[in-house]
Amino acid sequence: MARRYKPVISYRLKEIPIKEIKVWREAQARKLDREGISELAKSIKNEGLLNPPLVQKQDNNTYLLMSGQRRLAAMKRLGAKKIPVHLITKKTAYDLENAKAASVVENIHRNDMNHKEIADACKFLNEQVGKTAAARSMGMSAQTLNKYLGFAGVPDRLKEYVPSQISRDEATKLYQIIPNISKAEKIIQRISKIDSSLRKKYLSALAQSPKSSHQKLLKRAKSLLIKKNVSVRLSKTNAKKLARESNKNEITPDELAEKIISDYLKRKKRR
Repeated sequence: MARRYKPVISYRLKEIPIKEIKVWREAQARKLDREGISELAKSIKNEGLLNPPLVQKQDNNTYLLMSGQRRLAAMKRLGAKKIPVHLITKKTAYDLENAKAASVVENIHRNDMNHKEIADACKFLNEQVGKTAAARSMGMSAQTLNKYLGFAGVPDRLKEYVPSQISRDEATKLYQIIPNISKAEKIIQRISKIDSSLRKKYLSALAQSPKSSHQKLLKRAKSLLIKKNVSVRLSKTNAKKLARESNKNEITPDELAEKIISDYLKRKKRR
């Protein structure tokens, strides 16, 4: 059973040597905006460090950084040897396993987080504190969390149907639409025997109307297939570009092509 992080902490102000602060490996890999750090350093030099970083003591000579990586980097740029910090008290300290989860929670609401950073945070928190707590920490619904988790968030029971009955993408999309594993399994049994192109339209219809019967969804899928089955020939260069962009957006190339055409037609209609 996943452990839960503490929602409330207490701390005291203390000055410690900067060299004793340890930054998590994942945080170290995060690219910091150099120009932004330079501006922050100037602000701290003129106005002082108004909001000290949050740390937790690991041992006699090491403190774990829970939040405030940019402030720490700015102080280092200023050549500071010591830094005031908010030190978490022993009473509300985290054990080592939960400390890392808490540090992720402290840092997830940065405005400049890109899609991969959000997805990595979702994956880590899901493993550490469970899906419900992870979604709450990220300030998103469980369904949105599933989208960021992708195939990694699909339960093992559903993964067993891949690739013999459905693809990875289909399993991921199905679980995002129907998070109930038993219901999802029944749908897999129904759609595994139909053509892959029709399965795609079936899942699109299911997303629009999750409570519809299998026969209605199948009928709708066939209708969508007839109306939207358009072939487009691309050069090798454009095909590679389409593949790269679809990977970035975590959708299939067909779905991205459909979106591009749809957006183009909408713009034409407004003119």
